Amino acid sequence: MKLSARNVLSRDDRKIKIGAVNAQVTLAIAPDVEVVSIITADSVVRLDLFEGKTAYAVIKASSVMVVID
Repeated sequence: MKLSARNVLSRDDRKIKIGAVNAQVTLAIAPDVEVVSIITADSVVRLDLFEGKTAYAVIKASSVMVVID
């Protein structure tokens, strides 16, 4: 598969919580760093996602905000 997005993070699925309609997929990007995505429950089945399977977080955004505390 080829993508135009430049921000692709490959990691193993850490957690998948499936609800009636949506699922929350958590990817462990680095120690103590996670990316969480909400996708449809059907997509979890179609992609054959399960905890421990390698998956990719593809980040495509027109803007990125920088915030300080």
